[in-house]
Amino acid sequence: MRIELFSKICMLVVALGGPALTKQPSSTFYGEVADSQCAMNVHSLTRSHQEMLKSKSMGGTSLSCATYCVRYLGGELVLTSRNRVYRLDNTEPVQKFVSEKVKITGALDKKGNTIHVEKIELDNKFVTVR
Repeated sequence: MRIELFSKICMLVVALGGPALTKQPSSTFYGEVADSQCAMNVHSLTRSHQEMLKSKSMGGTSLSCATYCVRYLGGELVLTSRNRVYRLDNTEPVQKFVSEKVKITGALDKKGNTIHVEKIELDNKFVTVR
């Protein structure tokens, strides 16, 4: 009887307080929205689109390369920042920023190296014209 009551109390505490206890604070991340194939050296030696752009095998721009890799090669959108690559948990709002320098606000899940995207916008220091 006591064990059953204790179990129910534990489940209630985890259900109500667990997410609040594990929530990470929001941070700001700067970088470029790219595809995981190039960013993680799957078919690139420089963690960039350089080789693919030279060969023109996946288009002539970073945007066309990233779009091709996500659509046809199983890549996913990521944020590259210096030598770091962050996975993004919600890529829907990120899709219109492919190959752009951006500022992302969100919480970082360090275990999965994943940013829980709360807000994304162009990084005003690097606005490009298309």
